[in-house]
Amino acid sequence: MSTVPPIDLTVSPSDCDAQGRITESAFVRLFETARWEQIARGPGMDRFARHGSRPVVRKANLEFQAPVGVGDRLRFETSLTHSGRTSFSFHQVVRKEGVGVVADADFVLVCVNGAGEPTAVPPEIQEFFGRRPSVRASETQHLAVRGLALALDMQGDGLPILFIHGFPFDRTMWRQVMATLTGWRRIAPDLRGLGVSDVPESYSMAEYADDLGALLDALHIPRAVVCGLSMGGYVAFELVRRHPDRVRALILANTRADADDEAGKRRRGDMIALVEREGPAALADVLLPQLLAPTNLAAMPHVAQHLRTMIAGSPVKGVVGALRAMRDRADARPLLGEIRVPTLVIAGPDDQLIPPAASRQLADAIPGAQFTLIPDAGHLCPLEQPVATSRVIAEFLEVID
Repeated sequence: MSTVPPIDLTVSPSDCDAQGRITESAFVRLFETARWEQIARGPGMDRFARHGSRPVVRKANLEFQAPVGVGDRLRFETSLTHSGRTSFSFHQVVRKEGVGVVADADFVLVCVNGAGEPTAVPPEIQEFFGRRPSVRASETQHLAVRGLALALDMQGDGLPILFIHGFPFDRTMWRQVMATLTGWRRIAPDLRGLGVSDVPESYSMAEYADDLGALLDALHIPRAVVCGLSMGGYVAFELVRRHPDRVRALILANTRADADDEAGKRRRGDMIALVEREGPAALADVLLPQLLAPTNLAAMPHVAQHLRTMIAGSPVKGVVGALRAMRDRADARPLLGEIRVPTLVIAGPDDQLIPPAASRQLADAIPGAQFTLIPDAGHLCPLEQPVATSRVIAEFLEVID
């Protein structure tokens, strides 16, 4: 439940395209309208001016889950999920009567003064929304880990499963899968430098793995099932190497164990140059045709837009750091024969980055590993086929002690 009363808004014809469907830009405006209306009804927007500050959106992640059109009455629920000295984060959920959740979003805002410099968040804002986030499912939190603030979604109770996102994405790529895995404590963090986690100077697979080990410590979790996709799989291998006692079982989705060859390293270098020159958004046009199955690229515009949002919203330093970490990662193939925990390898038949045959070889190299192909999926099974992916993961989890 939201920490403040919800706001109801109606979708007008001007919010929609020629087919009567709400546009993304209009939905963003409605999110903003609801957020500021709640503040106006509470402490008042003048609280910022009284403190010589104004709020500026630094980052936004939006996920659309069901169609919305002209005349729909929407209820916006808002929770404060993080409050620092100069920044604060909101999670907003949108519900439609008779349908349920149709969209949700995370916004990070920073308060600045007239010179554009960060300044303190007005205490009235913190007090109105509550300093602590609500305890609803799948809320976003921030935890201090190894000197960093890592953002994470947590949902449910039971034995823990840690989801590690791919590149250049964030924790929201797992939300549809997490929503269906009842009976488990689902944890999905943003890796350092990505999503809304802090952006430090140092990046490597070892740093990512040590962050996650420390995150499990902070959550008082001795062991977890570890599920990594693509780059998240590289981090999972590093967890097995550096913190083997923390891994209860492994789920490796659309990933590989071998290191980059020279051609792969050159491609990483080209992407680094592109991001430094044009920003992360330029990566979307390069990556999208490779990430989704060809049929899904046109058939799933909501998935493509979610990917573009995640990519464009990624900090430059974090994206470049991740590219260098992948370029320089160690070959994990010598580790495979030593893995002694239950392992599931998931692949998409239309994966253009990691062919299914390579995923099959990965499974064959791990003692007792299971292998599953998710039909009609490319490199991003959890986003392209979340229901099928969730079912496969649930079946695997059922046999773990």
